[in-house]
Parts: sequence; structure tokens; C-alpha cells
Amino acid sequence: MMPLAIIASIVVLATLVGCLAGRHRAVNLEEWAIGGRGFGNLMVWFLMAGEIFTTYSLLGLSGWAYTRGAPVLYAMLYLPLAQIPLYFLGPRQWELGRRHGMVTLPDFFQWRFGGEWLPAFVALVSAVTLLVYLQLQLVGLGLIVEFASDGAIPRASAIVVASVLIALFVFVSGVRGAAWVSIIKDGLMTFAAVFAGIAIPAIHFGGVGPMFARLLHDHPQHFVLPGSMAIYGKRWFVTSVLVSIAGACTWPHTFSSRFTARSADVVRRNCIAMPVYVLCLLFITFVGFGAMVVVPGLKNGDLAFLAVVKATFPVWFLGLIGGAGALTAMVPAAVMLVTAATLVGKNLWPVVIGREPSAAAAARLSRWVVIGFSVVGGVLALSNSKTIAALLLLAYSGVAQFSPAFILGLVWDRATRAGIAAGLVAGLVIAGGLTLKGLDPWHGFNAGLVGLVVNFAVVFAVSRARAPQAVALGRIAAAGTAK
Repeated sequence: MMPLAIIASIVVLATLVGCLAGRHRAVNLEEWAIGGRGFGNLMVWFLMAGEIFTTYSLLGLSGWAYTRGAPVLYAMLYLPLAQIPLYFLGPRQWELGRRHGMVTLPDFFQWRFGGEWLPAFVALVSAVTLLVYLQLQLVGLGLIVEFASDGAIPRASAIVVASVLIALFVFVSGVRGAAWVSIIKDGLMTFAAVFAGIAIPAIHFGGVGPMFARLLHDHPQHFVLPGSMAIYGKRWFVTSVLVSIAGACTWPHTFSSRFTARSADVVRRNCIAMPVYVLCLLFITFVGFGAMVVVPGLKNGDLAFLAVVKATFPVWFLGLIGGAGALTAMVPAAVMLVTAATLVGKNLWPVVIGREPSAAAAARLSRWVVIGFSVVGGVLALSNSKTIAALLLLAYSGVAQFSPAFILGLVWDRATRAGIAAGLVAGLVIAGGLTLKGLDPWHGFNAGLVGLVVNFAVVFAVSRARAPQAVALGRIAAAGTAK
């Protein structure tokens, strides 16, 4: 049971660090949700890496490399490419947030387009997509603990315990606790990914080159699109990259996390540095590909990374990998809980009660909502029936529909509330309908992109048909030049 003991030690240490991070801090929504807008370069980098690189990175990527092959490489592209629009739009968002007290994505909708129901609807959709993403994290954590303990700790028990621990340090410390835990998580994950990605090919094949030579000989179709499944062809690859770029810009939790920076320059520097972290993903795919030969015939491809580590290294190393994997679930889950709870306390609850609660009341409500979301996320994880990668793509299809409002709201003065609302509803209906009917991909195209194209078209059509809203876009331009 050594691996389980190591995993437990890492998780307990991280929980303590997360709880202690909030000591001597004011209990208000801005501090709890976005760290008082005071994080520097390293803290923002650790936080953003901690919430972007999740159990999908460790288990989902290696699982897709193992079962599907070439389509997995879409993840190597969208993460660096997403930093290009964010380099220009992220600092504008930060400056507007500082000036107008924004904390969440719906706050941006409220400031730019006005009204009451559109921001509330955005908050509701955001909370739902975050629950799907939270489900993904808990599913991955359950797999890790169950596998590392040889089934002695059932997946359900691991999910329940993890939900409690995450809720604990989020309730106490908010996003600051997640940021400090992410330092531990990023260090462990980087070491685990790079070491395993180099050592496993070297031990079993004599190096990365010989490994791919063997795999290309034995499984040539696995390494060209569409890989091992005909539906993941070139159209799916390109459109999935585009949808994921759009989603990366408007994930509600990463949107809020950009407000934690102390300046617009910190946001820019983070966009420059973030692609370096993607190198870890490359090493993880090496492990997934190598597992095809080392541990063939796995029924669940998401276990490929853990299975090949168990077959290659001493049991203590499996515990280290498992601990890193557990934290890749806990950190992003913590940030998602903070964001989802803030959406309820700041953007949904005022609409329900018909008035704006005090800042202290909103902060108290948000902290207690964490418990409810933890319970719901755990229940969803226990009933999960999809692979980790499939859950992530489903969530990205939803949040990508926010990108027309974010992009056009900053650069196009004719974008109106009616246009944005109509486009958002149309995009969600199209993307969700195709997915629920099993039509994703649709004629080879990612369903999320189909919805996104319809979304943009409706926004343009409706906005141009109506008089532009009175929006002082000079303040947006000024935000773009702020330092």
C-alpha cells in the first residue's frame, strides 16, 4: 500500500497548504475570488497552469494517444495558439476589470451589454459547464486512487473524500489557496511527465526514436489522421483546435483568474510563458504511445499512463505519479468551485432576490455555495460514463459560445445585447443538440464550431439590424493601451 500512502501524504500536505494560504486575509469577495488583484508573474503563471493542465493532461491525453493516436495532437496546438488572442485581449479585460470592479465573466457582460437577464443567463450556463469540468477532475482522481491502491480504495470513496478536502481549503482560502497548492502540483507534474516521458521509451525501446520506429511499423494507421477512429479526421482536427482556442479565451474560471494579476503586463507575460508548459504534454503523449506495446489491451485507455508506470518503476514511483495526478484534479477543481460559487453569489442570487446584496453577504453566500457544488460535482462524477477527453470536448463546446461576446464586445461598437443574447442561445442550442443526438462530429466538423459559426452569424445579423447600444468604446481602446 506504499503508493496509496504516498498519494495520501501529498494530498494532505496540499490541503494544509491550501488552508493556511488564507490566513490573515480579509474575508471579502474580491480577496476570496481573485486574490485581491495582487498576484505577480510567478503566482499567476502557477495558478493559470494549475487550472489549465488538469487530469485531462495526465490521463486523458495519454489515454487518447493509447486508443486514438494522431487526433490527440490537437491539444499540442490549441493551448499555445490560444495565447495569441489572449496576449491582446487579456490586458484589455484586466484593465476593464480593475476600473469597474469586475470579478466574473457575467460582470463583463453586465458592463458591456447591460441588462439583468443576459448576465444571469451567462452565469447559469457558466456554472453548468464548470460542473462538467469539475466532474472530469473528480473522475480522474477516482481512477488514480483506485488504480494505485489495486482496488483497495474504491473510486467512489476517493471521489467523496477528495470532494470534502477540496471544499475545505476552498471555503477557507478561496483562489489564494488554489494558487499555493498549484505550486506543489506543477512541480510534481512537470517532474513526473518529463521523467516518465524520457525514461519509459529509453527502458523499453532504447529511446524515443526507436519507440516510434517500432510503433510506426506495428501500427502505421495510428499515427496519421483519423487515427484509430474514422470520425476524427482532418476536419474534426482543425475545427476542434479552433473551438478549443475560443473556449480557452472564455472559460469562466480562467477569465476570472486573469483578474488576479496585479497589472496588465503580468497578463501579457503569462501569455508569453504559458506555451512552455505545453512541452509537458508532449512527454505525456510519449508515455501513452509507449503503453501500446508495454501494456496492450487495456479496457480503459485513461489508465494507460498509470499502467505503464506501474509496469516499469518501483511502487513508490507510482505513488509519486498518483500524488501528482491527484493534485492535477484538486487544483483546477478548487478554482472551478471558487468561480462557480462566485457566479451564484454575485450574479445569480441578486436576480433571484430582486436586489443587490451587500458585499459581505455575497462573500458569505459564495463560500457556502462551495459545499453545494462539491456535492453536485461528486454525484456527477459517480455517475460518469464518458471518457475524460470526451467530457473535456463537451465542456469546451459550451464555453466557446461565449467568445463572440468577449471578442466583439471589445472590438466592435455595433454589437448589441439582443444580438449577443440571440447568438449565444443559437450557438448553445446547435452545439448541444448535435452533441446530445450523437452527431458530434457533424459531417466531420466539431459540433462546437458549428454552433460557434451560427453564433457569430446571428450576432452580426441581429446587431446590424438594430441601433447600436450607447457604449463608450473609447474606454475599451484606452484599456488596450493601459500598462
